[in-house]
Amino acid sequence: MISLFDMFKVGIGPSSSHTVGPMKAGKQFVDDLVEKGLLDNVTRVAVDVYGSLSLTGKGHHTDIAIIMGLAGNEPATVDIDSIPGFIRDVETRERLLLAQGRHEVDFPKDDGMRFHNGNLPLHENGMQIHAWHDDTVIYSKTYYSIGGGFIVDEAHFGQEATNEVTVPYPFKSAKEMLEYCNSTGLSLSGMVMQNELALHSKKEIEEYFGHVWQTMQACIDRGMNTEGVLPGPLRVPRRASALRRMLVSSDKLSNDPMNVIDWVNMFALAVNEENAAGGRVVTAPTNG
Repeated sequence: MISLFDMFKVGIGPSSSHTVGPMKAGKQFVDDLVEKGLLDNVTRVAVDVYGSLSLTGKGHHTDIAIIMGLAGNEPATVDIDSIPGFIRDVETRERLLLAQGRHEVDFPKDDGMRFHNGNLPLHENGMQIHAWHDDTVIYSKTYYSIGGGFIVDEAHFGQEATNEVTVPYPFKSAKEMLEYCNSTGLSLSGMVMQNELALHSKKEIEEYFGHVWQTMQACIDRGMNTEGVLPGPLRVPRRASALRRMLVSSDKLSNDPMNVIDWVNMFALAVNEENAAGGRVVTAPTNG
């Protein structure tokens, strides 16, 4: 069963499938190199991106996400302010530091990241990462980003999870959830909490969702206090900051109770703009 920990994840924008998932794939690949004792033998890394990941790759920062993952970063903790400088360094030197700086390899501008129009056979969001020693591929893996930031490698695609934990109220539909509530007298949130307690301690739940709430608040705050234009060729101007200033001014002159809706819209716009800019957001259950 999917936990609320899976549905509400701290990550980065603009897309859970095209940004969060690829970063996790890059991190998993470099972790494999470390675990297998191959890292120090790698002289070059190359990435092939396919299908939907490729067609929207630049707009969704897929290439940046993969590079940052190979560098040893995770979506929940990557320093978003350091990303532009790191990417500029990779592009300028055509070298990439793997696994938090443990080993540096070639990452050519021409064929380090290759975008393909076609799909891999199992899913439209496919990617392959290859580690080379001179002219020989010493490790290669295919990943699929299947939605919501979840990734699966080719060997495990379509397989049922083997580490399922039994929960007291398993469900696959809203109807089943309501039937549990009617038969037990539990509220919807109470029933879900009982399931989560089978997976995590109460302290873990409270600490995790406290962090999620703080991340949401920080995202709103950053979005409504940042000006300029959003990344991309269209150069769309940010609007949340100007809207906030207007609301602060007009609130002093108006008693309209519907003004609160304007504030809610401004908060949503602030998060939307942070997501588009590759900022830190919470998937719920996707960035979209």
